[in-house]
Amino acid sequence: MKRTGLNIVFIIAFFLNCCSPPPVQHSVPTPVNLFTAKAVHVLYYDKYPANTVALNQVDLRAEVQGYITGISFKEGSHVHRGQELYEIDQRLYKDAFEQAKANLDIAKGNLTQNQQDADRYTFLNKTDAVAKQILDHQIISLEQAKSSVKSAEEALKIAQTNLNYSVITAPFDGTIGISQVRLGNAVTVGQTILNTISSDNPMGVDFLISEKQLQFFDNLMNDKISSVDSLFTIILPNGNLYPYPGKLYLIDRAVDPQTGTIRVRVSFPNPDYSMKPGLSCILRVHSQDTVPQILIPNKAVVELMGEYFVYVAKDTVIHDPQDSVKTSPAMMAIQKKVQLGQIIPPNIIILKGISEGERIVTDGVQSLHSGSYISTGQKVTNPVMDKPIDNKKAKVN
Repeated sequence: MKRTGLNIVFIIAFFLNCCSPPPVQHSVPTPVNLFTAKAVHVLYYDKYPANTVALNQVDLRAEVQGYITGISFKEGSHVHRGQELYEIDQRLYKDAFEQAKANLDIAKGNLTQNQQDADRYTFLNKTDAVAKQILDHQIISLEQAKSSVKSAEEALKIAQTNLNYSVITAPFDGTIGISQVRLGNAVTVGQTILNTISSDNPMGVDFLISEKQLQFFDNLMNDKISSVDSLFTIILPNGNLYPYPGKLYLIDRAVDPQTGTIRVRVSFPNPDYSMKPGLSCILRVHSQDTVPQILIPNKAVVELMGEYFVYVAKDTVIHDPQDSVKTSPAMMAIQKKVQLGQIIPPNIIILKGISEGERIVTDGVQSLHSGSYISTGQKVTNPVMDKPIDNKKAKVN
């Protein structure tokens, strides 16, 4: 009986122990660094991949056929409008010009003779000294002589044009490329490309914008908004900033329905011809924001399922489990959804979600969830590892 009684006592003690609540365990505050959000005037640029283009470019083709007899420029050099570039064998065209000129002289001589005869017969007809039929025939001959002169004049113009086309000149100021023909090569009218010439000052820079940005650039184009100095600048392929600012030149006629983008062109001065068509560069558009922006460290932002959040420190109190009246001050991390703006390494602009003066967690965000207790500027002991966590370097900025 005594053994049975002892067993009952042990069983009751076991159940009482199992049903009693576990001892209260307090979570250890996570050491973090805080940053006080402030609204500041921010200088930043929207950046776009871009390519340099010539504002004017043309392929030089022959308008008369023949053999190349002269090349009078340096390849890759700057040429001026009207400067002689190529010469096609002129002998046949000079001969044709001289022949057309001689035919015109003959036609003019015939016209003079027919005019004199017509004047004479007209005078004689007044006194009935010549038959009416002879006068009529002479009038017809006079008209034919006039037509012959006109025909000879047009033939002379054609011969003169062909002779002029045998010398190919620069249509505008620009840079000429490598010649596609050499001395002695035969050229065909309208088919043979002799060279390519492109304008070089100013130079264009093309880039694509989304259809949502079209209104802003359209307002700039029509001077509906005032722009800041150096609104457009470019970063060259070597990473250097191009020394001259640009001006908005044109906006393409239509939006690409497949990509939702439209091409914009900005012109830049190129006095030393250092910028060449086809360069890859980065075009920067100076921000037009004049109001202060909330700027925080980029590392404070957490991405979850395509949305962005930050942790904001909130002051709170912790109740003593042994004394419900006794409390101690603490801080808690609250997760807030934000809308991001331009990245300005190592910071980022926050458009919506937080206000000036709020304290943002910048370090230790990987260990937090909304409602986590946090601490700064102190040593926190981890009861599990029984080792101190040094947080002396934590600070509020």
